[in-house]
Amino acid sequence: MSKQSSSHDGKHFVVQKGKSQCNQGDQFPEHKVTVHTKHYWNDSDGVADFLAVTEDDLQFNPPGPSFGKCKLKPTPGGYLPCSYAPAGKWQKTYEKVKVMGKCCVTEISELQCSVGGKITIKDHGQRGEMTKQNVKNADTTMVQHINPLVKMDDFKETVEESEIDAY
Repeated sequence: MSKQSSSHDGKHFVVQKGKSQCNQGDQFPEHKVTVHTKHYWNDSDGVADFLAVTEDDLQFNPPGPSFGKCKLKPTPGGYLPCSYAPAGKWQKTYEKVKVMGKCCVTEISELQCSVGGKITIKDHGQRGEMTKQNVKNADTTMVQHINPLVKMDDFKETVEESEIDAY
């Protein structure tokens, strides 16, 4: 059985603290998850910032003119504020993973605005964190080649004694 590749391969799921951009706007609001309060990406503590964004999560923080000034609404003094109006659900969502029956938004997902803009993901919102296990599993020789200034055995010892959480 061969594994079919997907355009979502290697892409991150979007979390509530991620940001979107409209190709006609000048601000980058964070997502507002309204569909559920149950699934968090990479956060066992249940911090709302890490709620999974789904195809039906169409609101942003701040609300209102979420994307700032709209280039499709010129005035003699500049541009009118965004009048965000989603035209349906997020498209190009990851259909293999669902939360509460809804497909998840990834870095390649898009949302059309009925005013004419195309909304895409600017920042998925997830950040990698180093754990004691990462340091413990690091190849000392490889690290020395990459960064000869780091004495890896000393660093491992320091990390073991530190308060970095182990997973």
